[in-house]
Amino acid sequence: MELVYKGKTKNVYKKDNGNYVLKFKDDVTGENGVFDPGANTVGLSIEGVGNINLRMSVFFFEKLKKMGIETHYISADLSDNTMEVLPAKVFGKGLEVICRRRAVGSFYRRYSAYVEEGALLPYYVEMTFKDDDKGDPLVTQQGLEVLNVMSKSQYEATEALTKAITEVVNEVMEEKGMELYDIKFEFGYYGDKVILIDEIASGNMRVYKDGKYIQPLVLSELFFK
Repeated sequence: MELVYKGKTKNVYKKDNGNYVLKFKDDVTGENGVFDPGANTVGLSIEGVGNINLRMSVFFFEKLKKMGIETHYISADLSDNTMEVLPAKVFGKGLEVICRRRAVGSFYRRYSAYVEEGALLPYYVEMTFKDDDKGDPLVTQQGLEVLNVMSKSQYEATEALTKAITEVVNEVMEEKGMELYDIKFEFGYYGDKVILIDEIASGNMRVYKDGKYIQPLVLSELFFK
């Protein structure tokens, strides 16, 4: 296979059939040897984290597939930490989509004059450009149109999918006695369809239990108990 992209936590390879293969690594983001899923640099390596991120992603991708929600997922090899996916194209140079159920994190820091920390939000969707140097700047629907990154119909499809998938993830967490506060996704397009890409893993979500934040590595352990 041809290596086409070397990422912080995954490498991307191209197969002869045109599909891509994501190789999940044990490298995680952080600073000074401390794991931080929101950091922009690789901070350390934790044995087994790549496999558990892949397992959680497969769990959710398979669940979405049964519900008729399209993603880039084709199959996975847990013994090799790899996942075969459709060759979807990203929007622009990469776009992150955040769905917020409660006012925490950067949302609360920005709008604390108007909202109490932890207040319920109506599946509020934000989009940011993937740009470490610029701090992943927020972008509006009109901004995406003006910059020729995403059309209005693509935006509406992405927003609808984001809310639907967030609801699925939260329902699973509630079944396990936890609550999803917010989650980060990536979407792309395959042909004329907007589809979910990348992963659905603990490092991309904030989950709480009894009002207390659960660290991603602990969440992964609780999830598969």
